Amino acid sequence: MARTVRDSKLETRAARSRLKVSKDPHWRTLVPGELHIGYRKRRADAPGKWVMRRYVGRDEGADGGSPYRKETLGLADDYRDADGASVLSYSDAQRLAHERAGAAAPNDAGSPGLLTVREVVEDYIAFLKAERRSGRDAERRAREFILPELGGLWVAELTTDRLLQWRDAMAAKPARLRTGAIRDRESGERVRKPQRYRPAPATPGEIRARRATVNRTVTVLKGALNRAFKLGRVNDDLSWRRLDPFVKVDVARPGHLSVAEAQRLINATNATSGFRDLAHGALLTGCRYGELCRLLVGDFQRGRIVIRESKSGKPRDVRLTEEGVAFFRAVTAGRPTGELMFLHPVQRDGETAMEGWAKSQQARLMLDACRVAGIVPAVGFHQLRHTWASLAVMNGLPLMIVAENLGHSDTRMVEKHYGHLTEDYRDEAIRTSGPRFGVAAPTNVVPMEVRR
Repeated sequence: MARTVRDSKLETRAARSRLKVSKDPHWRTLVPGELHIGYRKRRADAPGKWVMRRYVGRDEGADGGSPYRKETLGLADDYRDADGASVLSYSDAQRLAHERAGAAAPNDAGSPGLLTVREVVEDYIAFLKAERRSGRDAERRAREFILPELGGLWVAELTTDRLLQWRDAMAAKPARLRTGAIRDRESGERVRKPQRYRPAPATPGEIRARRATVNRTVTVLKGALNRAFKLGRVNDDLSWRRLDPFVKVDVARPGHLSVAEAQRLINATNATSGFRDLAHGALLTGCRYGELCRLLVGDFQRGRIVIRESKSGKPRDVRLTEEGVAFFRAVTAGRPTGELMFLHPVQRDGETAMEGWAKSQQARLMLDACRVAGIVPAVGFHQLRHTWASLAVMNGLPLMIVAENLGHSDTRMVEKHYGHLTEDYRDEAIRTSGPRFGVAAPTNVVPMEVRR
């Protein structure tokens, strides 16, 4: 008997009630490229129906020449309990779909070219999460921008024109605002508030920023499609190879601190909260917030910091100055090697305990430190990484070494994001390294015109 494929949006009647009314079914893959189950909800006040879609080949294709044939399985158990015959639960519908398709179990092999965009994107996101890469961001972009428009298409149906239309339409739409959640009084479940949007992009700066966001979403889609092509799951990559991103829309993130500002920031942080050590560690290494949060005491080795889990998925060694070595020796002295390096105190049941830093816990503390230090406008924690890189470049550290410490494979990102130099440094660099010719400076004497 086939194993039930899980889907949190289709498994329960409560989850299905939150789906939008649509003439198109909400599909879920049972056998890649061969068998799918769908839930069609055409009215909000009526039960939905379970449908199936199976591959029958080009020669036998129905539905207007499509190689897939669709069949209705039965009513969903939205209002009545399932009986396994006319009213079906999610698992009942899967069982019946396999029986009708003559498939005893899902076949993971699939057929090249017979995959939907949703399938390749979901596989790519699972791959990113397994490799500890930027899976959450990719999942959000897929959920909000890719799957609603392209998820139901077969990869073989994608054309460059269709992808360009999708890209350009996304760039013309207003950016989304963060939307909170409320608790439903009847079900008790948390549901999202209606989505809110910024005004449509109008100024050159707004258009550039919107296009830069679209480029990052295009990168996610192309990454998913390229992975499927590399693994032999689709036959051709020409359509998305021709999909170019918007050009000249990325700008380097502004904002790095001077040495004096960094010193004021460290002094302004709350030492008892543990945040001073965290911020100081960022300024001495250029590491990301997440990398610092995952550091163990034992990751300080031979005067270096070992980053085992990075954004790129590749480990690296971060080399330190003598000041950095002294700092990390003090932070790790006498502590177990398996303990998190950076901790902060929390109150539990009237007692103080030490625990690691979690996502976004640094944001408020950075604002407070910038306010006390008189840093206007305030900078985020990521700007401490910019500060290390910018000051290192300004001090003459070779770009390749800067890139290696930051975890980049080459100098392109360093030149783009971290190579911005202050005007004073540019002036000083010219005065120090500009050519000299030994010609005497002109005097204040103005030669008189000779009259004849």
